Amino acid sequence: MAQKNPTAVIQVSVQDLIIDDGPNEEPRYAISVVAARCGVQTGTLRRYEDWGLVEPARSGRQRLYSEADIERVQRIRRLMDDLGINLAGAAAVMHLRQQVISLQVEMRALRQQLER
Repeated sequence: MAQKNPTAVIQVSVQDLIIDDGPNEEPRYAISVVAARCGVQTGTLRRYEDWGLVEPARSGRQRLYSEADIERVQRIRRLMDDLGINLAGAAAVMHLRQQVISLQVEMRALRQQLER
């Protein structure tokens, strides 16, 4: 997790940069559970959805969130709380992060083709 040190320099751990296969994508948590786990209001989660930052599954009118959604919300909160980035900036960072992940997946596939 990114941390501020006393000299106001932001330190980012290697874990913040590692991109893996990700958490479970199975939707199972109600909005109230996710809000409690992430320390936000349910309205905040709805706002993130309006901005396209999270896309919970739907079961009728009920929103269902996965572990991946929860990690995404926690990452957004770290950007905003630890780094002081506003919601628009967090949205831009999350979009760029997704592009990096896509490029890494593409690069991995190309390397596998070259090895054959």
